[in-house]
Amino acid sequence: QVHLVESGGGLVQPGGSLRLSCAASGYVSSIYAWSWYRQAPGKERELVATTTNGDSRNYADSVKGRFTIFRDGAKNTVYLQMNSLKPEDTAVYYCNARDAVVDYWGQGTQVTVSS
Repeated sequence: QVHLVESGGGLVQPGGSLRLSCAASGYVSSIYAWSWYRQAPGKERELVATTTNGDSRNYADSVKGRFTIFRDGAKNTVYLQMNSLKPEDTAVYYCNARDAVVDYWGQGTQVTVSS
């Protein structure tokens, strides 16, 4: 089992920055991919960014060049650095960890981009 806890969400003005954190505990060594998803009101959950234990990174086209996913293995924490935020980035952001069998999810953290 793996337990994920997100933090770092909040209200930010357009053009601003936020850093989301996802702290993992439990059988973390089984995880091979870490991702951030988001879900805006009335929309389906969408993949934002993924990093693997091999340090490859992939991003949704809508966030390329603005968001960065990175992992601190010593702290079992995955981060999402979000820069140049836009109102359309407003959503609940979820951390996801995947092993060979299961997808684990955090509880989500709200990000609101508004003036």
